[in-house]
Amino acid sequence: MLDPSKKLVYAVESVVDIAYNGGAEPVRSREIAKRQGVPHRYLEQVMQRLVRAGVLRGVRGPRGGYLLARERRRITLGQIARVVRELESLEDDGEKEITSELADQVLQPIWSEMQEDLMVRLDQITIEDICRRATGLNIKRASEINADFTI
Repeated sequence: MLDPSKKLVYAVESVVDIAYNGGAEPVRSREIAKRQGVPHRYLEQVMQRLVRAGVLRGVRGPRGGYLLARERRRITLGQIARVVRELESLEDDGEKEITSELADQVLQPIWSEMQEDLMVRLDQITIEDICRRATGLNIKRASEINADFTI
């Protein structure tokens, strides 16, 4: 019914990818884009926003990429959603749609309440929770998939 935006999905998948597949080494956005099947141009824009918001830390240079800025148990889906919401609001053209009195006074408050309820729930889910789910489902990490044992 109410699906998250593509940018929100990309942002959450990227942070989870870094948390699940990364370690002490930064994860390159191109690697994340390839693993997640995400367009790199959208991903990079979202990643930069997450850096500015203190969710990720960018590392420059030939071995650069992204790391979590905090422990994964201290990053929630709600924090990521707020960053993406802000980015999407900046992209809006700023024109307010003409709506009816019924929509403004009755329906809009209902949508706002639902949004607040959703944000409360998203604030309860951490990146650590998602990584634990992935581990419980035996989802292989990138290091396990890309292991090259040739001699």
